[in-house]
Amino acid sequence: MRLATTTSLFTCAAAALVLSLAGCSKKQADTTSVPAPPQERITLTYSVFFPPSHIQCKTAVEWAEEIKTRTDGRVEITVFPAGTLTKAPQCYDGVINGISDIGMSCFAYTRGRFPLLEGLDLPLGYPDGKTATKIATEMARKYQPEELSDVEVMYIHGHGPGMIASKKPIRTLAELKGVKVRATGLSAKIIEKLGGTPVGMSQPETYEALQKGVVEATLCPIETLKGWKQGEVIDYVTDTSVIGYTTTMFVVMNKASWAKLPADVQKVFQEVSAEWVAMHGEAWDQADREGKAFVEQLGREIIALPPAELAQWTNSVQPVLDDYVAKTKEKGLPGDALLADIKAAIAKAAAPVASGSGTK
Repeated sequence: MRLATTTSLFTCAAAALVLSLAGCSKKQADTTSVPAPPQERITLTYSVFFPPSHIQCKTAVEWAEEIKTRTDGRVEITVFPAGTLTKAPQCYDGVINGISDIGMSCFAYTRGRFPLLEGLDLPLGYPDGKTATKIATEMARKYQPEELSDVEVMYIHGHGPGMIASKKPIRTLAELKGVKVRATGLSAKIIEKLGGTPVGMSQPETYEALQKGVVEATLCPIETLKGWKQGEVIDYVTDTSVIGYTTTMFVVMNKASWAKLPADVQKVFQEVSAEWVAMHGEAWDQADREGKAFVEQLGREIIALPPAELAQWTNSVQPVLDDYVAKTKEKGLPGDALLADIKAAIAKAAAPVASGSGTK
């Protein structure tokens, strides 16, 4: 009887111990959190045709860094400047084919490939880079042209009004006749209508071409004279901002690379890109100011055209606009509507300036 009681007590004690240990184990399991799986790190490549010292390359790097910051380091974008990954004319195809995930270059470097968006580069009197950049991005968003369907557009930017920088003075339209001028895309047509001889080449090739006399002038925004050091190999700048054209530049991403991004990361790209429209526009205007100061420091002459000359230059390029409208109409593209929208946007941008100057 005593043995049975002892055995019973031992059994109860053992059961209590098992229950106690089980309770502790359960409590311990309840208080131990399961770590969240690490988020996948995304690495992308970005081909930029500007040299690393150029303000537009620096602005592109800042865009990439901002995306890294806002994704808490999940996205790492490696920028390849100066066409080291893909040369300027091949950059767009490089994005399509996956040579780079992202690319920045000029639409004008592949003439004829972007028939509707060529209208953005027309000599419409863009007052500055900020206006050109804002309008270019807005128009691309509004018209959603088929010619951009093979990439994901981040944004578009464009420089301030193009001018003629030359080795000899160009004070009249007659003095431009026969002069070999570096020009690309629609700017080549502008030079043709002005009486010059356009020679197509990208910005990286232009310094040496001017230096060796392959061309005698270049049609460019004044920032180029510092950003690409071309002010060193010219002697004069003719202010032709009355027919100020721009060269629009794309920032686009490979479709497959875009599709692989998680939705929250895509949202970051879209938000940062929307902000960088103003950033690039201001960068262009800052670069124009610095470019002007640079050529003045070098002692280069900046030539202002008198009103009679300005009228001749404006009338001379009107056929470029007419030709664009006719060709887009043949292709069933709304070139006339795009042109009207751009003109209205330029007029709207200039209105506050005109109003402000009138009250002084």
